[in-house]
Amino acid sequence: MNEFELKYGCNPNQKPSKIFMEDGSDLPIKILCGRPGYINFLDAFNAWQLVKELKEALGLPAVTSFKHVSPTSAAVGVPLSDTLKKACFVDDIEGLDESPLACAYARARGTDRMCSFGDWVALSDVCDVTTALLIKREVSDGIIAPGYEPEALEILKSKRKGNYNIVEIDPAYVPAPIERKQVYGITFEQGRNEFKINRELLQNLVTANKELPDSAVRDLIIALITLKYTQSNSVCYAVDGQAIGVGAGQQSRIHCTRLAGTKADTWFLRQHEKVLNLPFLPTIGRPDRDNVIDGYINQNEEDVCADGNWQKYFTSQPAPFTAAEQRAYLDTIDGVALGSDAFFPFSDNIERAKKSGVKYIAEPGGSIRDDLVIECADKYGMAMAFTGMRLFHH
Repeated sequence: MNEFELKYGCNPNQKPSKIFMEDGSDLPIKILCGRPGYINFLDAFNAWQLVKELKEALGLPAVTSFKHVSPTSAAVGVPLSDTLKKACFVDDIEGLDESPLACAYARARGTDRMCSFGDWVALSDVCDVTTALLIKREVSDGIIAPGYEPEALEILKSKRKGNYNIVEIDPAYVPAPIERKQVYGITFEQGRNEFKINRELLQNLVTANKELPDSAVRDLIIALITLKYTQSNSVCYAVDGQAIGVGAGQQSRIHCTRLAGTKADTWFLRQHEKVLNLPFLPTIGRPDRDNVIDGYINQNEEDVCADGNWQKYFTSQPAPFTAAEQRAYLDTIDGVALGSDAFFPFSDNIERAKKSGVKYIAEPGGSIRDDLVIECADKYGMAMAFTGMRLFHH
């Protein structure tokens, strides 16, 4: 199969649509179930590259959850604490710790559950049964992986009344070194971004603090590889083997840092005992719980604790999660890693990062205000590496 006809392109009016190999060779994929669409494949191929690179860089199974051609999170197979299992809605899964791949999925899907609703999943390794069981109960559009255990494949095929999109990719596939795309009938050509992100990239520590523990190296690599496949401008917070806040596609860098920081804060606050112990009605499903938890933490469109509202979600009226309580909890957080796909032009990014517990930073450097950014990082005892490499992705 060297081409596959799609129902339509980005939108239903954009026809005809297909994916194909320009040189006439076979596509490096097999469609095992469903009929993926144009955006599905954009997510799938970007997501596959991300997890493939994470696995190569860190030697651990990796998973990412993608929506609209940017990752909501990415993670490697590190065991979850009991608190994190509960926050990620996986505390009922037996044998989770025995599957590093399932641990990576639980982290990647559990980080930003609202944004992961209806996601595309990429696995670096052959899908096992535990991972398939986790995926089965989430709202998801599809999955790409280098293979599937027979029982895991049958579990996934049962999703969406047998129409769940399941794609198998040849892990040995190597794309051409030159890539092309068209915009407004004009062809763009560039060399593929084959830049390797690894420990050596973090050697130029420009701050007074030059201590970078192995855990921080791992988390900075996760952040930077995640950014390599995130629509720019972009900033990523990471800790404990997973990306916890991705700010994608913003015109201003500080807006990236704020957006990603707010997501990171929400991820931390989900683990607070007030959130873990919310008295949900047994009839409230997982997606609705996610929306209510987000409202409880961020106090958005609806006050879920107010009279007339709480009765829709809870068995008893919960006490509000006050701003003072949240700030006190977040002030205990430390050791978070932060990556940026381009330099920080102002120190306000460092100030915002501090509010989310950032201790370690990797950014390209090269701003005319680098000295002010370094000075601000030094003020908070942060360790910051200048990578010298921009990671824009469009």
